[in-house]
Amino acid sequence: MSSPVTESPSRATSTRGVPIWPAVVLDVALVLLFVLIGRGSHGENVLAGALVTFWPFFAGLVVGWLVCLAWRRPGALWPTGVVVWAATLVLGMLLRVVSGQAIAVSFVIVAGVVLAVFLIGWRVIALAVSAARARRRG
Repeated sequence: MSSPVTESPSRATSTRGVPIWPAVVLDVALVLLFVLIGRGSHGENVLAGALVTFWPFFAGLVVGWLVCLAWRRPGALWPTGVVVWAATLVLGMLLRVVSGQAIAVSFVIVAGVVLAVFLIGWRVIALAVSAARARRRG
C-alpha cells in the first residue's frame, strides 16, 4: 500500500487528499464568481461581457496550475494555493492591460483580496476539515 507522500501524481487524488478535478472546477468556478460579482457590483450586465473580463484571469489561473504542477497537490496552500492565486491576479491584470482593458489600483487591491479569499480560502478550509477528520480517527 502506498503512502500519500509516494502516491503517483497521475492519480485522481492529490497527496493532500483533495481530488484533482473538483479542485480544478472549484478554482475556475471561483474565478468566474469573482468576475460575475465584480460586474454586478458595478451595475454592469453580469453575463454580457463576462467572458471579456473572465479570460485574462482564467489564463492566469491555468498558468498558475502549470507553473506549480498543481495537479500533484491541488489542495496544498504552498506552493499551489499561493502560486495559483498570485498567477491569477498578476497575469490576469497584465493580460487585461495588454488587451486594452482598464485597471485601477483599487481594482488590483480588491481583486487580490477576493481572489486570495477564494483561491487560498477553500484550501484552508479543506486542510482544516482534513486535520479535524484525522484527529477524530485518532
